[in-house]
Amino acid sequence: MTSIKEQAAISRLLSFLQEWDNAGKVTRSHILDKFIETNQGKTAPELEQEFSQGASLFLVRLTTSLRITYVTDSCLEKLLRSIGIFLSAVSSNRYLIEFLEVGGVLTLLEILGLEKIKEEAKKESVKLLQVIANSGRTYKELICESYGVRSIAEFLAKSKSEETQEEVQVLLDSLVHGNPKYQNQVYKGLIALLPCESPKAQQLSLQTLRTAQSIVGTTHPSIVDCVLKVLGTMHLEVQYEAIELIKDLVGYDVRQALLKGLVALLIPSVKETSKLQAKILSDPSVLQLTPSLPMFLQQAAAAKAIGVLARNDMSIAEELLYLRVVRGLMAAMGNMDHSNSQRLASLTLECFVQMFPLVAEYVRKGMGEELYQLFLSNAEDLYMKLDSIQADILAANKVNVTKALRLHGSCYSMDTLYGSHDSAQMAYLTHFEKEDVESKE
Repeated sequence: MTSIKEQAAISRLLSFLQEWDNAGKVTRSHILDKFIETNQGKTAPELEQEFSQGASLFLVRLTTSLRITYVTDSCLEKLLRSIGIFLSAVSSNRYLIEFLEVGGVLTLLEILGLEKIKEEAKKESVKLLQVIANSGRTYKELICESYGVRSIAEFLAKSKSEETQEEVQVLLDSLVHGNPKYQNQVYKGLIALLPCESPKAQQLSLQTLRTAQSIVGTTHPSIVDCVLKVLGTMHLEVQYEAIELIKDLVGYDVRQALLKGLVALLIPSVKETSKLQAKILSDPSVLQLTPSLPMFLQQAAAAKAIGVLARNDMSIAEELLYLRVVRGLMAAMGNMDHSNSQRLASLTLECFVQMFPLVAEYVRKGMGEELYQLFLSNAEDLYMKLDSIQADILAANKVNVTKALRLHGSCYSMDTLYGSHDSAQMAYLTHFEKEDVESKE
């Protein structure tokens, strides 16, 4: 037989549940406020004690109310926070299973996709998904199997709250760890986010991609183009993360494609330049926007990225020479429409000149003595001293250090330009040399 004390506790529980069942929106809101205030941080045993071993009876009411009312956003944030108290409690595996059995994951993901639901409620939904994902591999797989990666990624791209976006990043980071079955799906989802219009989403995706790339190991073919396009951003924090990812990617099989892509960005295509000129002629207001056009932003960022890579790794600097990076940097220095391209290209070229005597020799010939001395005296401020003729000389330069290496022979290349190399590195460099010969033919 139950004791008088136990009977009283059961009676209080039944009275509380009856009050919830009969309550309207306002009363339920007050009940939730009180529940959140008094039970935040409690363990599962403490919750059971609070509800006379009947906590699950209240949880099922919360989940039922969630499924019925989430579309109308009635007390949604409070409902989610209350459910979170159950799911995040220590020793709460039973509550978690009860929530999942009634389709909890699908409901949370649907909340993220509904435009009329408030941002704060969506943030609470993300936090619950974090709790579920952090409960183990099985639960991460359940989220992914419910098309969760797509829903979460789309929400990250559309969210207007940076705080909420940061919570989404934490969730994606959790999904890529300890989830071998679906880690590639998360990785591809992050790449798909790079072209989105939200700078914060781009920044967070790039950060998480660095982690995902190290876990996945292999690269996806689309990552090179996606990262290079991100370099066209006006947001320096996004550009920084893109360059950090590029620094990682040169250690993978996309190294050659990445370096080629960076060098190609130094000289915008004739087609794109023609489009720009036509637009400027047809619309005088475009003149004010010219410095911020993506192709010039890409050009400047590419010059910066090349400088970072060359300074960090001599072998990368050598490979870039075979891709005619010197010509590209000098051409960017002649871009009078974008001073930042000129400045960054000049600083990077200075790095190559200081590293390789042969480059210095050919840059001097390409620039002419007067301009070369100005360059040596202050590379960073050179763009402010250029006249239009000097800029045209730089933009139209035909400097070909690769051709010089081929003409002087490998002995000259090794002793004068490179120093010692192992056979694997020399074989890789020879690949670029042969490729350049073939392209000329």
